[in-house]
Amino acid sequence: MKIAVIGRLENIKENGPFSIQYYMSNFYKEIFDKLNIFPILVVSENNLDEISDMCDGLILTGSENDVHPKYYKEKPIKEKKYDKFDEYAFVKKATDIFTKKNKPILGICAGIQELNVIFGGTLHQSIPNHQTICNSKKHRIKITPNSFLYSVYNQEYIEVNTYHSQAVKDVAADFTVTAVSDDGVIECIENGNIIGVQWHPEEMYDIQFFDKFFKTFIK
Repeated sequence: MKIAVIGRLENIKENGPFSIQYYMSNFYKEIFDKLNIFPILVVSENNLDEISDMCDGLILTGSENDVHPKYYKEKPIKEKKYDKFDEYAFVKKATDIFTKKNKPILGICAGIQELNVIFGGTLHQSIPNHQTICNSKKHRIKITPNSFLYSVYNQEYIEVNTYHSQAVKDVAADFTVTAVSDDGVIECIENGNIIGVQWHPEEMYDIQFFDKFFKTFIK
């Protein structure tokens, strides 16, 4: 099974040589190895059509770069600086192509936010108490029955990690909210074979989640 993975852009060493790099987290590599998935890192708008023909699905990974509010017709809030890399146009083009071919898409953290904006929704530009560098900090979410997410865990409540600074506000048309945190943050949206989650299941080494996604939507 071949999965296209959006490579994320980051300045890893200020003003140093080789500082600006595209990357994929090692967590994905370990999970893909376990599930015998062949990842194809996508870092360019070139040849996206050919890549989509080659791959069985697309993953929009988490990113250091927030979605600029100009894409959902809002102005930046004063305390928020959008001075990193703008990845939205590239991600939108890839998403549009995979969607037209009815291939499954999984958006994680920044990925759920991009998906929501791409399909017409908006974002909370900043949310409190959901950003930490501590891997042990988690919060509870409530899952809607009869959803894809519920089919993964078969329980109403789970705990997830806390690694995000933006969140879904107005949900895009045709998407359903299927998980919410105790403080009201939208944690999962679903529309057929397009799934977005607010947390980082790869950092939790949640093989169960990825295995269920692939088996459900890729025959």
